[in-house]
Amino acid sequence: MTTITNDLGSRCDLLRSLHRPGGPLVLPNAWDAAAARAVAAAGFPAVATTSAGVAAALGYDDHERAPAREMLAAAARITRSVDVPVTVDAEAGYGMTAAELVADLSGMGAAGCNIEDTDHAAQKLRDPARQATWLRAVRQAASGQGYRLVINARIDVFIPSAFAGPGGPAQGDLVPEALRRAQAYLEAGADCVYPIGLWEAGALAAFVSACPGPVNVLRIPPAPSLAELAGLGVARVSYAGLLHRSVMEQFSSVLASLAAEQGGTCASASVITAPGRAVRLEDGNGPPGSRSRTARDRGGVQAT
Repeated sequence: MTTITNDLGSRCDLLRSLHRPGGPLVLPNAWDAAAARAVAAAGFPAVATTSAGVAAALGYDDHERAPAREMLAAAARITRSVDVPVTVDAEAGYGMTAAELVADLSGMGAAGCNIEDTDHAAQKLRDPARQATWLRAVRQAASGQGYRLVINARIDVFIPSAFAGPGGPAQGDLVPEALRRAQAYLEAGADCVYPIGLWEAGALAAFVSACPGPVNVLRIPPAPSLAELAGLGVARVSYAGLLHRSVMEQFSSVLASLAAEQGGTCASASVITAPGRAVRLEDGNGPPGSRSRTARDRGGVQAT
């Protein structure tokens, strides 16, 4: 059994205390140790990882297509590289048991984790009762060793609406199901819920006002400003894979300039995000089974 040090316990407590409705914790997501150090050096009190960015840096696609061992090893390098609390994007748990996942997270010194309710193998949402049982098992495994892990339970019901074009489902219609999941996940031991892709102001306000716990919002371009999110009572704001994508876009631009300088060519509008695959930045590239994004969604909801 991993021994939980006072330092790790303090990091967990600090991370939990930073979730203040109306004064949200802002988490620019990092994909490697260098990016994590940059986040900490900029004065942010905690670091969150992004599975999309980590997977891309390792040469894989997102959504648990990268080997769990490689993803967790990369997360461990990030936690070792900074002195602030780190919350790890653990995707859907990589098919591990709760005890196995908790052992890895505590062993690397993670103060928190994200756990999402999508079954990537089946490409559908998990049953909320089943997901709550899984979250409860994670909480019990952590508590059993005195590990005060901060669990951020991701709710994926809004992802299809975020990618739909005109005539797609209205986000307000999905709020009751999202709240049902939020209630179950918080009762199971989650500290915060993360309705990823929820950005419409009215639906977001309805969700936050009725949710019985802290809410994390993904700051995609159509979402309200940070000040507006604070006014709604949001407790945590993250950026998923958006910063990684932005950095890669800038890198591609530099490469295009270098190629042009020597008389060559470069696909300047593309970013290589996985082995042999270029994603045009102006096009949509949603999660498995999704349609191309509309203009409102070009921030990259799928990048977790």
